[in-house]
Amino acid sequence: MTKENLKSQHTDKKSYNRKILLGSIIATIIAGTPFLFYVYEYVPDTQTWETIFGTYNSNLYGSANVGVWVLMMKVIPLLLSFIWFFTCKHWWYHVLIIPIAMFSFQCLSALNDDIVYMDELHIIWLLPFMAIVFPSIYLIRAKMFNQINDADKTMEELEEEFMIKPKTFWGKIKQYF
Repeated sequence: MTKENLKSQHTDKKSYNRKILLGSIIATIIAGTPFLFYVYEYVPDTQTWETIFGTYNSNLYGSANVGVWVLMMKVIPLLLSFIWFFTCKHWWYHVLIIPIAMFSFQCLSALNDDIVYMDELHIIWLLPFMAIVFPSIYLIRAKMFNQINDADKTMEELEEEFMIKPKTFWGKIKQYF
């Protein structure tokens, strides 16, 4: 074997090990979401909760336990949506930005004790995201179906062609900002 072959095998094995580690971390986070959700059960049923991070005073909910419960109802779907977004291999994954934006707004309103009617009128805040994402997805879809009619490519081959594949995690994040 030559040095290039050995180096290539070492790089492939290193890349494979990195993918296995990342996949294991993601699977552990997904499997642990029920435990993360039930964190609220360890929060006292009092209006004020002293933690090492500071004091949480639940004015709107009347109980820190209820406040953390409401927050977990928003954080868990947001976390799972982020995981789905960053691991999705389909051409339509940009549409996941809409539920991510919705859950983000819900988390912010759950933290803001001044809002009395949570989840009301969030659709108005989502309209700019929808106005950008829906037409973009439609144009990609139309271009794909034009190429299907003109060529003998499978749907998987077209998805691969339209897929933007950054190499690193930060590359994926930078792709959207």
